Amino acid sequence: MPDDSIISSGSTINKATQPVVWKLPPLALLSNTNNTKANAGDTRANADIVEKTLQNFGIEVKVVECHAGPTVTQYAIRPALGTKLSKITSLTNDLAMALAAKTGQIRIEAPIPGKSLVGIEVPNISSASVPLRSLLSHQVMRSNPSKLAIALGVDVNNQIIPMDINKLPHLLIAGQTGSGKSVVINIIIMSLLMRCTPNDVKFILVDPKRVELSGYNNIPHLLTPVIVEPEKVVSSLRWAINTMTERYKQFAEVGARNIDSYNKMAGFQAMPYIVIIIDELADIMLYAPAEVEDCICRLAQMARATGIHLILATQRPSVDVITGLIKANIPARMAFAVSSMMDSRVILDTPGAEKLMGKGDMLFIPPDQAKPKRIQGSIVSDDEIKKVTEFLKQTGGPVQYSEEVTTQFKGKVGKKGVAAMQAASGSGMDEDIDELFEETVRLVCSYDKASTSLIQRKFKVGYNRAARIIDQLHEHGIISAADGQKPREVLVKNAEEYLATWKQKSS
Repeated sequence: MPDDSIISSGSTINKATQPVVWKLPPLALLSNTNNTKANAGDTRANADIVEKTLQNFGIEVKVVECHAGPTVTQYAIRPALGTKLSKITSLTNDLAMALAAKTGQIRIEAPIPGKSLVGIEVPNISSASVPLRSLLSHQVMRSNPSKLAIALGVDVNNQIIPMDINKLPHLLIAGQTGSGKSVVINIIIMSLLMRCTPNDVKFILVDPKRVELSGYNNIPHLLTPVIVEPEKVVSSLRWAINTMTERYKQFAEVGARNIDSYNKMAGFQAMPYIVIIIDELADIMLYAPAEVEDCICRLAQMARATGIHLILATQRPSVDVITGLIKANIPARMAFAVSSMMDSRVILDTPGAEKLMGKGDMLFIPPDQAKPKRIQGSIVSDDEIKKVTEFLKQTGGPVQYSEEVTTQFKGKVGKKGVAAMQAASGSGMDEDIDELFEETVRLVCSYDKASTSLIQRKFKVGYNRAARIIDQLHEHGIISAADGQKPREVLVKNAEEYLATWKQKSS
């Protein structure tokens, strides 16, 4: 493993040591099969419908280009001179009805960037998938010099769209459940694992849901095991700020302006890039909103030159999650299908995401563009992820984690934040007994029955926490085992006598 000084990068200059030789996973571990093909329907007939429909409303246009992408087909039209674009965009619903659009919606791009044309994007009858291997093996990715280049997907012209994290340098991702957020996070991680050794890049992965990123545990690229506890997330962000500060000091000592110029200097141990990925920002913002927002903003403002990058994802793009300060400091945005135009405006500052089709269909705004670009994201299966991670585990030797990443949070969190996280994750303040345990014992004894709905209603807690309390009551012999949908029988008749005995044993 690389020396820990590579990661912490203290003010003492680290002279180069004998590097570990790492093997990159071969492309053969990824599947290149594409079982689905796009069906755009009769494009010539659709082009005629577009022209005739607009002519019926007094707008003369000519369809001059037709591009069939994996998810949508774009009909590029040239309006007659003097035609206001607002006239065309106001007829979105009429065009969708005339074209019998699969989802009942179409998207109009007016104008198409770089062209004097208007694009009308019509959903395909059937969509095509875009395997990650087909993109990584393409010349566009093979010739890309950046180690942080991501094989993001293809556009409506079937052109491969790479995303360079170094140029973002941070990214916000939002979209409703099932729209493709977790898939694109896997694509980002897998693209880096296929192109970078642990000497090149290190990850801090945050997964409050505990199931999305757990498969990456024990790979040599991780600084710490996949983080699931909120207090450790805050600690990892603080650690990243400290690392950023120390790296700037080290740059100043040798006259380097950024991580790239430092790594090019002979005689010094190369610093790895650090990519911090948070899969559900909303859960973390509930825990310590002020602390998390402050850490994110500080990193977003200053961390780029030190090679530290943030990727934040949420399925709830509300203003209390994606705050104004966070948006102002992270210009690169990626939106998947959302439920309303308001959600689209929160993440992109423009409508459009509410018309996406899901399953990887996205709008992406890089920091150097003002308008979003529609992309069909690539896909990678759980089996492919498992093959790559197993390869890395077998060839990487024993994993060494940095404990200081998750042990730097010593601040106080308000009761509101703690209660919110307990309701969301089902975890109590005490690792063994919930703080409502005693009150719950009194409650179930007075009602002579016990159920999660009773605890939820009386104490105003979430289902997960209520279910955990029920389990604790059963473990302590206070209530009977579950019997289908029936309320559990209360086995203790006198709550105060039981609690007095229980406290005596506990002490």
